[in-house]
Amino acid sequence: MKKHIFIIAALFGMLFVTTSCEDMLETESDRQIFDPALDQKTDSMFYTLGILKGVQQAIDQYVLVNEMRGDLTQVNQYTESDLRALANFSATVENKYDSAYVFYRIINNCNYFIAHRDTTLLTGSRNVSMPEYVQAQSIRAWAYLQLAKIYGSVPFYTEPVTSISQANAVREKKDIRGICDALAPELAKYAGYAVPTYGTEVNVGRVNSGSTKYVNTMLTMFPVDLVLGDLYLESGEYTQAAQSYFNYLRTRNLEARWYYCSPNFPASVRRTLPSDISYYYTNLTTYSRYSWEYIFSMNYPNDVITYVPMAVNRLNGETTDLPRLFGYDFYTTDVKVTEQGALTFVQGYDNIYILEREIDPSPAYLSLAASQDYYYVPESATTDAGNVKTLTALGDLRRYQTLSYVTKNDSSYYEMSKYEGANIPIYRGTTVYLRLAEAVNRMGYPDAAFAILKDGLNLQVSTDTTYIKPETQEMLRTTLPFFSPENIETFSYNHGIHSYGSGYTSGTFSPYQYDAIVGGKLLNISNQFGLSIAEPTQADYINAVEDLICDEYALEFAFEGNRFGDLCRLARHKNAAGTYGADFGSRWLASKLAFKNPVVNLADPQNWYLPFQ
Repeated sequence: MKKHIFIIAALFGMLFVTTSCEDMLETESDRQIFDPALDQKTDSMFYTLGILKGVQQAIDQYVLVNEMRGDLTQVNQYTESDLRALANFSATVENKYDSAYVFYRIINNCNYFIAHRDTTLLTGSRNVSMPEYVQAQSIRAWAYLQLAKIYGSVPFYTEPVTSISQANAVREKKDIRGICDALAPELAKYAGYAVPTYGTEVNVGRVNSGSTKYVNTMLTMFPVDLVLGDLYLESGEYTQAAQSYFNYLRTRNLEARWYYCSPNFPASVRRTLPSDISYYYTNLTTYSRYSWEYIFSMNYPNDVITYVPMAVNRLNGETTDLPRLFGYDFYTTDVKVTEQGALTFVQGYDNIYILEREIDPSPAYLSLAASQDYYYVPESATTDAGNVKTLTALGDLRRYQTLSYVTKNDSSYYEMSKYEGANIPIYRGTTVYLRLAEAVNRMGYPDAAFAILKDGLNLQVSTDTTYIKPETQEMLRTTLPFFSPENIETFSYNHGIHSYGSGYTSGTFSPYQYDAIVGGKLLNISNQFGLSIAEPTQADYINAVEDLICDEYALEFAFEGNRFGDLCRLARHKNAAGTYGADFGSRWLASKLAFKNPVVNLADPQNWYLPFQ
């Protein structure tokens, strides 16, 4: 009980003894400055949870800077001026979402812990401080990476700053490449290191639905292999990135699970569908299926690896504005909750939806989702062979799980449902697989990348010769040994990510095939940019598969805080590849965001960054 109270205090800002958690996290705290030894065994947990509180304080900005400047959102009549400025790229240093401080606060706490923690403390033969020491290294690298993605080149220091004079003395600046070079070698020493955990079901209070919110502390941590993979991927070191992601998957025995989207679309859509439609696979019934929407409940089973849980109310600590901005009032008290035995009843449930939401899904997102084909086997079919049908009217079902269509005060609009629990995902299992796909594609294996979308890197694909080349098979037995004898069983039930929203994509019976899908994307690219791709080269295929991955990022991670960073990274890599000129990536990014009428020329990479303050 005492341990759980301590965890809640550190995560959500409740009073603990006579000192508030907020005081504990400031660099001016007496405990931090005048007790630099950090030689008590409990100090590791104390400081790690303090660092995570800093992540809570930065998370709204992290999401909004990436999503408002991306192509998946649009403003509306209720949108505040600071969000509008982000959306049209007119933000100045006066913008309340332009604050490097929220990330440097995290970095400085990490620096302090790394500099002063006694890493020799043992309980028996177990080193009790190393998991948190590695975690501080990992979170610091993640925070620096966010700064570089937002601002370009940023002040860099690894010693704790405890005075204004020290802060003013920092002169060195580093961009993404420099940050990777500076931090990745040390981080790589701890590859495979498990994250700390202080409890798997920590009760942090009741939410407005009457249910209890629990936090699994292990899922609030940042695995070192994933942060390392991100550093390498952002820097264009594709092989190292892929190996880091693979190391995590192998160490954690993490498969791409079989998720499906339940058909909860509007009745108007349902009336247009054929009567024989089936939303579930018929040839994999021996393997467990999971509802995709269940991921965002943060309960097992799901694919969430790292998320940021926010307090259930302002008295308990850090809260988030994200649910409200997307149309959901997580903190409302205008509901009545009653319990009868094991059942909970909620009255006034409509009050949790907010007409005056400030962020809407963009036409680009809705069009992309609607344009996807859906594949299914009729319910009456006795075999999949020759019976997989394509439905063009349905689109990707993930959008119906992501967006709820709400009518309130005679107005109808979309509410984004991923933040209804006030939890913000950072890493998911799907994140790892799709970033792995991005890396292996740029390594020169677009067929392997497409396999992650279509089938999953599984036992069946390990012998597939229909679109997987022999050299790719060899790479997947050696460089990234998914198909090696010692690993193949671990990944035997991997599934294709695109199937989550588009149904039956796997195998030879599905119309979702490499030549057709990649060929269609090549045609779209050539038409949009006036290119002549009569006889596609390997570079053409890599660029086309990269665009398919970009689409999958949108369908899978819409509104989760990744989008503009993803677009910028892909644009940089397209520029570096030079397949269609050294500025093709910049033109590609500018075309995706043209509908937002930006006030700057986004074909100039210098305009991708916020002004530093």
